[in-house]
Amino acid sequence: MKIDKDTAVTLQFKVTDLQGKLIEDGKEPSVYLHGGYGNTLPKIEEALTGQESGYQVTLDLQPQDAFGVRDESLLRTLPKKQFPPGVKVGGQLEGRGEDGQMTIFNVMKIKGDTVMLDGNHPLAGKALRFAIKVLDVRQASEEEIAHQHVHGAHGHQH
Repeated sequence: MKIDKDTAVTLQFKVTDLQGKLIEDGKEPSVYLHGGYGNTLPKIEEALTGQESGYQVTLDLQPQDAFGVRDESLLRTLPKKQFPPGVKVGGQLEGRGEDGQMTIFNVMKIKGDTVMLDGNHPLAGKALRFAIKVLDVRQASEEEIAHQHVHGAHGHQH
């Protein structure tokens, strides 16, 4: 079966930076609903459309095609007293960006009574290499299409 809109695609992929530093080992397969549902990067969907199980490709994606360019307006420094007890570096908090949209902020640093947050994706600003192998392609169920994600093994669990 060819990869097309509303197919469930099982992939094995490894992600490195362009210098070969490992970011994701790809040992566990992942599955996504193909067809513009935002379940994988658009350039990956584009490269896989029309392919079949067994297809392999290596893609070098620039930041704007991967997890975006860094946006310095998403950096925040706030008083520690505004945070719940136990806030620590590496934690994540949900808040509103300057545009009013809900954003996940990563706690980057705690210095004295201030907390430094970053609303950028941790891989924003990085060019990445994706080594991808298609393990399986199947027609998505009506429920998966309605929910806009794959269910079951390696997919979303309800």
